[in-house]
Amino acid sequence: MSRWYIIHAYSGFENKVKEAILADASRLGLEQLVEAIEVPTEKVTEVRRGKKVTSDRKFFPGYVLAKLSMNDDVYHLVRNTPKVTGFLGASGKPQPISEAEAARILNTKEEAAVAAPKTKVKVDFDIGDQVKVLDGPFASFNGLVEELDFDRSRVKVAVSIFGRATPVELEFEQVERVK
Repeated sequence: MSRWYIIHAYSGFENKVKEAILADASRLGLEQLVEAIEVPTEKVTEVRRGKKVTSDRKFFPGYVLAKLSMNDDVYHLVRNTPKVTGFLGASGKPQPISEAEAARILNTKEEAAVAAPKTKVKVDFDIGDQVKVLDGPFASFNGLVEELDFDRSRVKVAVSIFGRATPVELEFEQVERVK
C-alpha cells in the first residue's frame, strides 16, 4: 500500500532529486513502488522593470513529497539518491503523513496554479519609496508611493503636478522604483 512521505533534500535541488529517484526506480525495476513524486510550488507574480513576470516558487524549499510503497529497496533507493539527506521523521526513519495532509499540500499547489487572482504579487517598491511612472498620461513623472493594493495590483502615487502633490492610481507594472 502506497503512503505519502516527505523527503528532505538539499535546497535548490528538489527537481533534480525528483528526476533522479524516478530514473533510478525505472533502472532498478521499482517504478511500480514509486507512485508519485511532487515538488510543492506556487505561482508568484512579480513586477520587474515595469513588467509582470510569473514564476514558480517552492513553498517547502528543501522538501519533496513522494507516494511510495515502502520496503527496504525503496528506502535505500531514496536514501542513496544524491542530494537527499533523509526522510522527515524521528531519527531519519520514514514517517508517513496522512492522505489528508498530502492532499492539503498538493491542493494548495493546484489552487495557486488555477486561481490567478490568488497568486502572490511581489513588487520591488514599498510605501514611501520614490518611483518613476513608465507609461500613461503621467509617463516620466516621479512620485512617492502612498498605498499598495495587492488585491487589485494597483499603487497610489503622489505625483507633483504644478507644484502640488496629486494622488494618481496606477497598475504595478506602470511604475518602477528610482534607484
